[in-house]
Amino acid sequence: MPEPAIPSVEIADFDDEADRRILSVRLSPHRSLTRRNFYLLMMIFSGASFVSSLPFLILGAWPVLGFMGLDVALLYFAFRANFRDACAYEDVRVTPLELLLAKVSPQGRRAEWHFNPSWVRLQKDAHEEFGVQRLALISRGESVEIGHFLGPDEKARFAEGLSQALAEARRGPRFS
Repeated sequence: MPEPAIPSVEIADFDDEADRRILSVRLSPHRSLTRRNFYLLMMIFSGASFVSSLPFLILGAWPVLGFMGLDVALLYFAFRANFRDACAYEDVRVTPLELLLAKVSPQGRRAEWHFNPSWVRLQKDAHEEFGVQRLALISRGESVEIGHFLGPDEKARFAEGLSQALAEARRGPRFS
């Protein structure tokens, strides 16, 4: 005896449209010096410090060599701290139902904020001469600064894109 046919029912997946990403951005600090160039810079600086301290060593002023070495060590540790801070980033994701801001510190600590895109406001503090100085997301009295490590032009471009994404999210999900 044949098995009865199971009618096929097409169920609309509403979660797909509600989870559709309107904007998904990772903001990270810009570092123009690569690791290879950093080591090259350190070799050149170390060599120049050593060569410039040799006459002092020959004249008997040997402590100058130590201070020049201290300069090299301080420059090295300053760049190492700079590279460590470059590991920080911020993730911004906008869907029709949620704005997610996740900040990750250089040590790997993660902090997240969830906003309703219909109620969040993007505050832009701009200076006539210097451009956009500060961006903040404000909702229900809570203010969270975003992209503090970006330059004024980058902040302006990001603010424009985020404003457009928030406007689209406020229109709500589109179900067909």
